[in-house]
Amino acid sequence: MESPEKRTSPDIRDATSFSESQDLQRAQAGDTHGDTGRTEKRRVLLKLSGEVFGGGKVGVDPSTVRGMAEQIADARGAVEIAIVVGGGNFFRGAELSENGMDRRRADYMGMLGTVMNCLALQDFLEQAGVSTRVQSAIHMEQVAEPYIPLRAIRHMQKGRVVIFGAGTGLPYFSTDTVAAQRALEIGADEVLMAKSGVDGVYTADPKKDPSAEKYDSLTYDEALLNNIRVMDQTAMTMCKDNGLSMMVFGMEGQGNVTRALLGDRIGTTVTV
Repeated sequence: MESPEKRTSPDIRDATSFSESQDLQRAQAGDTHGDTGRTEKRRVLLKLSGEVFGGGKVGVDPSTVRGMAEQIADARGAVEIAIVVGGGNFFRGAELSENGMDRRRADYMGMLGTVMNCLALQDFLEQAGVSTRVQSAIHMEQVAEPYIPLRAIRHMQKGRVVIFGAGTGLPYFSTDTVAAQRALEIGADEVLMAKSGVDGVYTADPKKDPSAEKYDSLTYDEALLNNIRVMDQTAMTMCKDNGLSMMVFGMEGQGNVTRALLGDRIGTTVTV
């Protein structure tokens, strides 16, 4: 008999209910698309940049992450939440590559940085009373589950927050693209892009151009045509082609994360 320690993927014997055993059977058979397990609750994908975790510095700032976790906790029960985190507070693959490191190896280092952020956020969410699961695109069974869309959906249906780490598990992909891809696979209603230092999308960089005006809403076509960097172009095109809306909002402000999760229009809405 295979011992639990030697399993490299979720096993049907780990299921806690008949319905979860069905999900695991289908996932192991490769059926991870097309069933979004809809409930009456709003389902969102929250994208958090790595810089937010560091509070503008290298590493993790505990007070900042605790504040984020408490705001996410305030929306529990009312909305199904999945989160994609960046790793820029530790490593940025593109920047390391520009300084002479092999791009593929640099990107893998960045993926490991995102997992560290996942674990930090998980810890503070659990302290706030929120049941949380981390799923990683790179297998590391001692600290995270492997990424399985149906299992992520099942966790959210049970009221758990799911945090996706390690990007896509492949180099050359940004965490913006990961956010769009994960949102589509889990059937999210909207992608929420949390920004630090800016409260939405502007006609120009508001830090450099005082005359820059904020958009209340715009379309993906307008953003792509005018080279407005809401997120990277691959991610925007993916959202546009699949009719997935997005809201860009500022992290600053009391309760902004909670308000965004609950559906308040506090930033810029981007639609097809």
